Amino acid sequence: MTDPALAELAPDYVRRIAPYVPGKPVEELARELGLDPSTIVKLASNENPRGPGARVRAAIAAAAEELTRYPDGNGFALKSALAARLGVPAAQIVLGNGCNDILELVSLAFLEPGDEAVYAQHAFAVYPLATQARGAHGIEVPARSYGHDLSAMRAAISARTRVVFVANPNNPTGTWLPPGDVRAFVASVPRDVVVVLDEAYNEYLEPSQRADSVAWIAAHPNLIVSRTFSKAHGLAALRVGYGVMDATIAELLNRVRQPFNVNALAQAAAVAALADDAYVEESRALNRQGLAQLGAGLEALGVAYVPSHANFVLAKVGEASRVNVSLLRQGVIVRPVANYGLPQWLRITVGLPTENQRFLAALARALAE
Repeated sequence: MTDPALAELAPDYVRRIAPYVPGKPVEELARELGLDPSTIVKLASNENPRGPGARVRAAIAAAAEELTRYPDGNGFALKSALAARLGVPAAQIVLGNGCNDILELVSLAFLEPGDEAVYAQHAFAVYPLATQARGAHGIEVPARSYGHDLSAMRAAISARTRVVFVANPNNPTGTWLPPGDVRAFVASVPRDVVVVLDEAYNEYLEPSQRADSVAWIAAHPNLIVSRTFSKAHGLAALRVGYGVMDATIAELLNRVRQPFNVNALAQAAAVAALADDAYVEESRALNRQGLAQLGAGLEALGVAYVPSHANFVLAKVGEASRVNVSLLRQGVIVRPVANYGLPQWLRITVGLPTENQRFLAALARALAE
């Protein structure tokens, strides 16, 4: 039973929010089409296909012995490990329930009705969602070659702008900005505007492509760098991310952060994952091979795609809605991106070699129908 009148109790800007739609779960597709879950390939949510490493499994098992206890609300062990790795004081780190949480905390701390946030067309859907949830206005800057047009974004900053979101690499397009261009942009932004540099896919970049963005914070205290353990570290189910920022901004975010926002298993797993450099390097190597496999397969099918610097490929398949339905019927889940203004495109996560080949074969059949 529902009562539509109750919706009127919420502000108009909340009622106008279109909820975030995640990738379809394997179990949901199995129920809908009567498929065996073990035969379904999910390449929709940019997850690491390898499964967690041995260190992470051991850490989770040990932490599970204390499930009756609340987690460390300050995340001391994880923040200490991150501080040592990044070369910053722990006071400059804020933990989040995934990096989405960091984006939400920024909007809570810095946006109110009438303010503006600037972000690029075809950028992560949470930027406009977090902005609208605070009653602020989102300023979407047209993309350039499916990525960020930093000059246009700088020009879009006004006296009402409080936050700018930049994703590098960008999701869902996979585009990448050279570090020098990003730093010049950050330096050009007024100090009273917070710049969020979303580096969720940073570990998939080649070492020569990665920015020393955390070091920029000393010169640009309005910069926040957000990262996650959900991608290359393989901890998507546990939801743990973090932001690095000036200690004053960190203190503000902690004022609006929920108590115990990162659970004990996630904290223990993240500490173990951070120490497992070999797992991340192996994941990056597997991803590099997968990008090449998908690229070659798409080219053989005559399908255009955007060269990717992340762990997914954006492919122009034409009738994306029809093609997606065909893929689902074949037990292959990918991500439609019409909600990103890309109605002819699908986003495909890099899977294991056999999963990538399964997708390519299914796509060939879908395109031939």
